[in-house]
Amino acid sequence: MKARRVKGLDPQGGLADQAERIIRVRLEELVAFTPRALDPTEVQSLHDMRIAAKRLRYVLEIFGGLFGPYAEKAGKRAKDLQDLIGEIHDCDVMLPRVHGLISELEHADAVAVRGAAPADAEDLDPAVTAAAPHGPQWRGLHTLATHLAARRALLFERFLLLWTELGREGFVARLDFALGERAGEASEIDR
Repeated sequence: MKARRVKGLDPQGGLADQAERIIRVRLEELVAFTPRALDPTEVQSLHDMRIAAKRLRYVLEIFGGLFGPYAEKAGKRAKDLQDLIGEIHDCDVMLPRVHGLISELEHADAVAVRGAAPADAEDLDPAVTAAAPHGPQWRGLHTLATHLAARRALLFERFLLLWTELGREGFVARLDFALGERAGEASEIDR
């Protein structure tokens, strides 16, 4: 996901003013992924939200001190969000790989089982199928896929709870307020 361009930056302007512009754009970027990212099937939107949380976190880690205690706390909350979505993303990346391996092994076993049956066989003996050469591997991979899908569901529930918690604590409004509050003090810091 390409970062939104921060318009109106002034290289001659004060540091806090420029940092505020950047933080506001990164915050808007993060919030823009809702409600799509709140849908468990919207894997790409959720991944993009993670990247937006990372960008917001980094800019708050660098400049949060200019805007008071809540800006620094907001950086930590953005990190919490980024970390949790990252865990979900790991599942989203691993599941298709595991399913791909299962498919490859099942196909190889189907070829092997067919090759073990006589050419003129009317049907396959289930005992030959049960002894498929890769059976233990793809059965283990099925177990792993089940684990990853269940873990992803659990982590996604935690993500929804965290997002709700951020809303209840006024994450966006409080950070927005913190950015506006420092306007008078920042000009002194910038001088």
